[in-house]
Amino acid sequence: MNRKPIIYQLLPRLFTNSNPTCVPNGTISQNGCGKMNQITESVLQSIKELGVTHVWYTGIIEHATKTDYSDNGILPPDNPHVVKGEAGSPYAIKDYYDVDPDLAESVPDRMKEFEQLVARTHDAGMEVIIDFVPNHTARRYHSDSAPAGIEDFGHNDNTDKFFDPGNNYYYITRQLFAPSFDLGSGKKAYVEFPAKATGNDCFSAFPGINDWYETVKLNYGRDPGDGSGHYDPIPDTWFKMLHILRFWASKGVDAFRCDMVFMVPLEFWQWAIPNVKDRYPQVKFIAEIYDVGLYRNFIFTGGFDYLYDKVNLYDTLRGIQCSNYSAATITNCWQTVEGIQPHMLNFLENHDEQRFGSKFYAGDPAKVIPSLIVSSMISTGPMMIYAGQELGEQATDSEGFSGYDGRTTIFDYWSVPTLRRWYNDGNPDGSLLTPRERWLRAKYATILNLCNRERAISEGRFYDLMYVNYQNPTLNPHRQYVFLRSCDGVTLVTAVNFSENSCDLAVNIPRHALEMLNIPEGEVSARELLSGDVDLKTISASEPFRTMISPYNAVVWKINHKNIHKK
Repeated sequence: MNRKPIIYQLLPRLFTNSNPTCVPNGTISQNGCGKMNQITESVLQSIKELGVTHVWYTGIIEHATKTDYSDNGILPPDNPHVVKGEAGSPYAIKDYYDVDPDLAESVPDRMKEFEQLVARTHDAGMEVIIDFVPNHTARRYHSDSAPAGIEDFGHNDNTDKFFDPGNNYYYITRQLFAPSFDLGSGKKAYVEFPAKATGNDCFSAFPGINDWYETVKLNYGRDPGDGSGHYDPIPDTWFKMLHILRFWASKGVDAFRCDMVFMVPLEFWQWAIPNVKDRYPQVKFIAEIYDVGLYRNFIFTGGFDYLYDKVNLYDTLRGIQCSNYSAATITNCWQTVEGIQPHMLNFLENHDEQRFGSKFYAGDPAKVIPSLIVSSMISTGPMMIYAGQELGEQATDSEGFSGYDGRTTIFDYWSVPTLRRWYNDGNPDGSLLTPRERWLRAKYATILNLCNRERAISEGRFYDLMYVNYQNPTLNPHRQYVFLRSCDGVTLVTAVNFSENSCDLAVNIPRHALEMLNIPEGEVSARELLSGDVDLKTISASEPFRTMISPYNAVVWKINHKNIHKK
């Protein structure tokens, strides 16, 4: 059986932090910080019970921070004027070969603690994903943990040139870094001369407060002046990054979630991914990408296993929930990625997006069932959830650098209320959760476990039923969506209802679907997989399939072909 990846994203910094009295902009001593060692066997078992197959540990690699670890030999301390928040961004990497010291109970043993976390995760039957951040580093990069012979990025750069194929960075020559915000004064000032280009392709010395000013852009041999690529000989940055990927793969990492892949030349991925897989063939690569037009290139040329489907399915489902999109537009989504659907990674939340239950999105986490069913069951590709999503986290806090915006901070030391109650000081038994949180978590567990319990979902074929139901008086294509999944004599008839009203559907199933999926016609005792209800159903091209759906809910009726009896 092919396993459909079910990914659980968590930030260890937040995940097990039990401090109930965090203050905005608080330091690590004030607000505390979650630790890798607190992600114990029992915690991992509770995560796995959701149906999870992979855990994405976000923010493992050492990044710039306002917390001073110089007493532990981590030098130099980061200048606070170019760090976002007290904790700093997990995507402003200062040492690709080290573990973030915030996450260790014993800072000198931080790599050992990470290796133990990997082992515990594997022992729990799940695989490990970490971030690979290829496009940019922190403004000051220095590795005190790199293997012998590995030089820092920028060590041999010719800073007199804006672009040189042999450089690791881009330089605004003869110009001081001079952004539109304060860099301090005297000995505490941040000074960068010559200025380096900023990570979000800001090739100037004057980034604004909304730029990724805490990062500097890496040079992969592409000249931003004329767009030309200089890849022969292979640029130094390529070799450095390949070594980093192999380093973490050797630690037992099973997959890399690769940040902003489209900002790095496709030629690099085409070279690097096969070179990693040559030594570590099991390692998977996941691309963060936001251009549908690039999807196929990054799969078939770049070699990625999975891609974020943010601008296609995520945006459509959000539009249905918030912006009067019709449910029928889901058809456009699978048509857009037809032929590459197994490579699409679907989600409703991640660290960049607003929480589903926040007032900025659905406003009520209990409305998630239709979106969750579609995103998790429309294809054989991966499904991802974000820690706290399964509890209905609404992100009502203003944590500091991150204000009240419906997102959970990645920049601050903080404790997430729903996760804190679930974690329960290392005893995740659900006893501190509200009845609503327990109900929602059970719904997530039911739905996500079905994804690998039913081969029709993890391996089966997909058939969209909307084209024969647009004129159906019982089905409102603005609020309901219906489809089939089928594999080896089992078909799931799935219908979702995005409406605040219940509906009684009489779903047309065309003869073409019956023939293509080898479904016989007749009556069958069917089980509804979300509720456990059993009912007698008719499967026929001449008679509709009838079902009721309550508000903001869904049904998944399981039909065993061998149990269908002719009427």
